[in-house]
Formats: sequence, structure tokens, C-alpha cells
Amino acid sequence: MTETTAATDRHEQVLTELGVRIASGDLPEGAVVTLDGIGTEFTVSRTLAREVIRVLESMGLVASRRRVGITVQRRTRWSVFDPRLIRWRLDGADRAAFLLTLSELRRGIEPAAAALAAQRADEHQCRVLAAAASDMAVHGRTGDLDAYLLADKIFHRGLLEASGNEMFRALTGVVGEVLTGRTHHGMMPARPNPAAIALHDDVARAIRLGEPDAAENAMRAIIDEAAQAVADERS
Repeated sequence: MTETTAATDRHEQVLTELGVRIASGDLPEGAVVTLDGIGTEFTVSRTLAREVIRVLESMGLVASRRRVGITVQRRTRWSVFDPRLIRWRLDGADRAAFLLTLSELRRGIEPAAAALAAQRADEHQCRVLAAAASDMAVHGRTGDLDAYLLADKIFHRGLLEASGNEMFRALTGVVGEVLTGRTHHGMMPARPNPAAIALHDDVARAIRLGEPDAAENAMRAIIDEAAQAVADERS
């Protein structure tokens, strides 16, 4: 490992640790941290600590002011669509509740994206969606959740891209973190729901056939199924 790589890894470790603390509320609104304190706790240089704080500032998690220090900001200032922040929040104890919040966001986006894709997708995009749905079926049967997750992420990324809407496409990272978080935190069944997999195939088929209403309805059913599974997990 080179010195540069080691420094980058250490930067990510400190950033993630502080990010998770803020996202979980362990460092609540109004809490003050210092560069010296970060350096002492994590045994890092003041320069590295400053770089970490700059990233947290860019995400709206902290603000630096003279004679006040580095202060944790209220949630209304957070860049809530930042995939890193979503990942950190999913690391917290209230991940199930947060997943349901994210499901509400997805319900307002992905069905509309599916309807647009049915009107705009080209042949290559249709093939990507069909192949991803097929891979999900294969890996769902074998129980290879990592391979299933990869295919699932390819499907949803392909869907947002096929919508032809740059704003929807920009949310690829958000949706990817939702799918990853559910899998990595053990909130997926050992064998993914065959009905949910079939719905992905329904979406891909409706997009290929140019059927916006069918694509939208099937995509909404996918999100509703996932939300219900998370709700069942909480109860």
C-alpha cells in the first residue's frame, strides 16, 4: 500500500466515523468538534482533519465559524440526497424507518421514470433491463444475494437512465444506496421474493413494448412490495 493510498483510506475512515455519528444523532445538532480533538482521537494530522471537515461542510452536516468552532448543523441543512449520507443513515439504528422514508421518495420517482422509459428507451436500454431482470431471476433462485444486488442495481440504474430525464438519472446513487443498505443490513430474505422478481420482468417487458401505464404500475408494485417487506421486518 502506497503512502497516498493509506492517507486516502484513513481519510475515508475518519470521514465515515464522524458522518455516522452525526447521522445517527450521537453528535447532535449544536455539538462542537475541533480539529485538535479529531486529530487526537483518530491519530491523524491537522491537515487530514481539516480535509474531513471540508467534506462534512460540503454536505451541510457541519459549519465552521470563528470563535464558535465546528458545529453540527440541524437536519434541514443536510444534503439529504448525498449517497454517502444515505449510507451513513442506513448504518444507524433507525434504518427501517429511514428505508420507509426512502420508499416514499422512490414511489414518487421510479414509476414515473418507468412510464417515460416506455416512451423513450432505445433497443440497447431495453436489452440491459431484460438482461438484469433475467440475472435477478437466476441469482434469486440460487440465493446469491451479492450477485442479485448487482443485477438489481443495474436494473434500476438502467431504468432511470432510460427515462431520458437527467433529474431522474441523477438519483441513481440514491436508489443504489437504498438497495445496497437493505441487503447489507440483512433486510433481504435468503431467497428474494419470486413475485418481486417477476415484477421486474414485467417492467422490462412493458418498456420494450412501449406500454407506459403497465410499466408505471409494475414499478409501483415493486416499490410497494419492498416497503411492505421492510414494514414486516420492523413488526
